Amino acid sequence: MDSLTIGQVARAAHVNVETVRYYERRGLLPEPARRPSGYRSYTPDAVRRILFIRQSQQLGFSLHEIRDLLRLRVDPETSCGAVKDRAEAKIAAIERKIEDLRSMQQALTTLAETCRGDGPIGACPFLDAIDRQAHLRVEAG
Repeated sequence: MDSLTIGQVARAAHVNVETVRYYERRGLLPEPARRPSGYRSYTPDAVRRILFIRQSQQLGFSLHEIRDLLRLRVDPETSCGAVKDRAEAKIAAIERKIEDLRSMQQALTTLAETCRGDGPIGACPFLDAIDRQAHLRVEAG
């Protein structure tokens, strides 16, 4: 099977047809050849490439970062070290995000502990604390 339709590519890669078109528009998939009828004609490599994109997304890479990885993959001058650098940068970004999430969790836990869970909404200490913080930012900013 040398030539695949967009539907066949989408099914094989477990995505919808619009995803295939979107990846083309974003430059993640090369523009396919066209049949005399005007329909797109894909090679089996398109499926592998989409699966690579999806797996990279699962690992937290943005489409911009994935485009960079795809370029590195075909550049004969690229070393594994260049790819490792990208992976380590992503790990550092994830670690920062985890720290931010832990901070958010702690702040929310502290706020939630101020609320008894009864009384009128107008006297909710949780909402009052958020409102105070918002006003402090406006005044500071």
